[in-house]
Amino acid sequence: MNVNDFIRIREKDWDRLQGLINKHRGRKSLTAVEVKELGRLYRAVASDLALARRDFPGQRVTVFLNQLLTQVHSYIYQQDVSDFGRLAHYFTHTIPQTFRQTGLFTLTAFLLFMIPAIIGYGLGYTTPDVAEPLGLASVRETLSNQSVWTNIPVEERPYASAFIMSNNIKVAILAFGGGVVLGLFTLYLLTINGLTIGATLGLAVHYGLGNVLLDFIIGHGVIELSVIFISGGAGLQMGWALLSPGLYSRRDALGLAARRAIPLIVIAIPLLITAGLIEGFVSPSGLPFSFKLLVGVGTGILLYSYLLLAGRSPQA
Repeated sequence: MNVNDFIRIREKDWDRLQGLINKHRGRKSLTAVEVKELGRLYRAVASDLALARRDFPGQRVTVFLNQLLTQVHSYIYQQDVSDFGRLAHYFTHTIPQTFRQTGLFTLTAFLLFMIPAIIGYGLGYTTPDVAEPLGLASVRETLSNQSVWTNIPVEERPYASAFIMSNNIKVAILAFGGGVVLGLFTLYLLTINGLTIGATLGLAVHYGLGNVLLDFIIGHGVIELSVIFISGGAGLQMGWALLSPGLYSRRDALGLAARRAIPLIVIAIPLLITAGLIEGFVSPSGLPFSFKLLVGVGTGILLYSYLLLAGRSPQA
């Protein structure tokens, strides 16, 4: 059978399938008979595409069938954006369930950050000269002059908050996207951020300003660091998929890992916005330390109660 015979024999079904999706743009308008017919035609045309790829790989009919099936797939699996119940379920079930299912990667990201942070703290506290190779020379100079950079003027706080949000979101996206290079860039971001943050805190303690710095970071630090761990864990998932794809091709394994990690990035954005607001307005304020501590601990309890408890079935 040549390509012309193939087209002549099968084009009636192709036209009918195209006509169905052109005629009915909303799934509710399909009749029961049409739903059954759509399923039959979809399976038949999928078989036609497989045959065309095998026998006519360079022909236009193969491209046409691929495009037709893409349209039908998008039509069948389209989501009703007005369905707020589905959106609510995504946030109350899908996101926390994904966090728990991939918790090992988040824990790994936590360790990759915290171990260098502890080392950095020790170096900053005992050997202030380490600031130069770590790129913290200006930080050391500021701290050695018994001043800090955390006092944001009231009139500048809205702008500072917006800058902090955008910067943190960028870091989260980079930590996630770094997974596509075998997780190496994610690994780099986690370790270098841990090392520099730890060293900064160590320098502050060395110069007697540890309490001042802690007063600034305690309010927003729990959420901000949690998002780094979550985003880093999402990136590590993709890196591991490339290193150990199992029975999948590396491309398919990467795609599956990316889709599985997307809910973690979705929740990271509002969390970073919240952290940015706290960092811009609460952290540099003259509010007592006890209030800032309450904000930091309280937001942490709320966050992890949501991630660890939400979306559990009664059986679980």
